[in-house]
Amino acid sequence: MGFTRSQLEEVMTSLGEKPYRGRQLFKWLYHTRQHDFNLMTDQSRDLRERLVAAYEIRPIETAHRAKSVDGTEKFLFRLDDGHGVEAVLIPDNGRGTACVSSQAGCALGCRFCATGVMGLRRSLTVGEIVSQLLLLRDLRGGGCFTNVVFMGMGEPLHNFENMVEAIGIINDSSGLAVAARKITVSTVGIAPKIRTLADSGLKVRLAVSLNAATQEKRAEIMPLARKYGLDELMEAVRYYTQKTGTRVTFEYVLFDGFNDGIEDVEALSRLVRGVPCKINILAYNPVPGLDFKRPGDDKVDWFGRQLFPRAPAVTVRKSRGTDIQAACGQLAGRMQ
Repeated sequence: MGFTRSQLEEVMTSLGEKPYRGRQLFKWLYHTRQHDFNLMTDQSRDLRERLVAAYEIRPIETAHRAKSVDGTEKFLFRLDDGHGVEAVLIPDNGRGTACVSSQAGCALGCRFCATGVMGLRRSLTVGEIVSQLLLLRDLRGGGCFTNVVFMGMGEPLHNFENMVEAIGIINDSSGLAVAARKITVSTVGIAPKIRTLADSGLKVRLAVSLNAATQEKRAEIMPLARKYGLDELMEAVRYYTQKTGTRVTFEYVLFDGFNDGIEDVEALSRLVRGVPCKINILAYNPVPGLDFKRPGDDKVDWFGRQLFPRAPAVTVRKSRGTDIQAACGQLAGRMQ
């Protein structure tokens, strides 16, 4: 699980078979979701027996699942070494978005984040990233998601190589067949890796967790901002938009009394001026034990209305799954 098309071709070559057998195996693994070698009927019996003797296919396992009154479903998956990672399915008017994790825990320590409280356990393998999506389809059906976002536990750009290989499998027409434009990589703001992603040739979307529009406030809640300041981050974002020809999404979580005033509206509008972007505004999903509070819906709507004339595209998003602790890291942290 997690082998790329070329790696599976090499496996078949090592067994004395033609490379196209690897392409067939790739499709069985990721598109058909068949994980029993003996049922891969276009392979010879002799080859199937040799595969069974030499390899195993071991997807991750479901440890817990919960469904919100709004339809959001949260899943806790257990890895081989016992660590838990989370994925979330968010239905929305006939579409579905799957939020997947790239790491077990996170090293960045954002003050409002349940995953940050856990610290980093380890980065996920390619197979563990892809397995989350395969398991979601096994549990909820092949059409359960149309979009994939690397917005679960962990910082995707801190697991860059494995994330890129996983995206290749997710995007491949013989793999999970999710269009690149429907795959989003979300980052806290690792400026050099944003440039690397821009240069990679991947046609995925970029989202940046902004959450404050001044260097002082951002550094107060997101320690990484002390290493990569707003000026450096915005330069990297501009490079990404110019290199890829796509706009970036800024995620802006509102914390009651911290970043939700008119001065924040004005700072945010100045910050994004001239950058092809859209801004998603959403209320904080509270985490027990952390100091930040959720603003009222009226305040969230007010912030969006104040921002829209000043910024090119603004969406006010509803927080989902608050009754099942759907904020990243809440379930895994509780069950470790």
